[in-house]
Amino acid sequence: MKISATIIALNEERNIPRAIESLRCCDEIVVLDSGSTDRTVEIAEKLGARVVEVGWRGYAGQKNAAAEQATHDWILSIDADEALSESLEGEIWRLKKEGPVYDAYTMPRLAQYLGRWILHCGWYPDRKIRLYNRQQAHWVGDFVHESVKTGGRVGHLHSNLLHFTCDSLSEHLKTTDRYTTLAAQEIVARKEKVGMRRLIADPAWAFVRTYFIQRGFLDGLEGLTIAHMAALYTFLKYVKARNMS
Repeated sequence: MKISATIIALNEERNIPRAIESLRCCDEIVVLDSGSTDRTVEIAEKLGARVVEVGWRGYAGQKNAAAEQATHDWILSIDADEALSESLEGEIWRLKKEGPVYDAYTMPRLAQYLGRWILHCGWYPDRKIRLYNRQQAHWVGDFVHESVKTGGRVGHLHSNLLHFTCDSLSEHLKTTDRYTTLAAQEIVARKEKVGMRRLIADPAWAFVRTYFIQRGFLDGLEGLTIAHMAALYTFLKYVKARNMS
């Protein structure tokens, strides 16, 4: 079992070293860059990755393009702000030695937000398929929330994929602005109606679900911040969708 790791990147000089250095269990690393103007390409190449320049095709399109550039059929896809934990790396080493039983594997994703590991808020375990045979699976999703779709059998790894999200609230606000625009475009494409009831009720429900039902209060101030940002995300995507219609 040989594995090609794939990473899509744009101006990720801060994150790309950590991501690449965590991929020692892989037989090659492919970085698909979509026009970085910082040192992302230089750093990736120095760390042994093969860099391919491709214009932006959307998140799913970009990740499928990265898989197409890989030498091996088994793909381990991570984002530039992610990294394998040591225990996950060891689990993948064992899988390579024993051979795969399934066509794709999920792994839990543990996020660090404002310096704190988040265990609630609906953020954990946040299982994702990230290791898959490209003959049996591919990425889907036109706008946001891209995911791997497979018709094959799915197994589960137990160790964490580490996700290093926002170091500051201003960074989270910038990310929210970008993703709510994409979410609004998806709403418009689906021809969904956004009435005043949804504008008022859905953001409030997003806060209640995140902070109380998903126990965000156990994550301290960071959990409270995530709950407020979930409400803001919901409100902004609906307002933007109404403005686009």
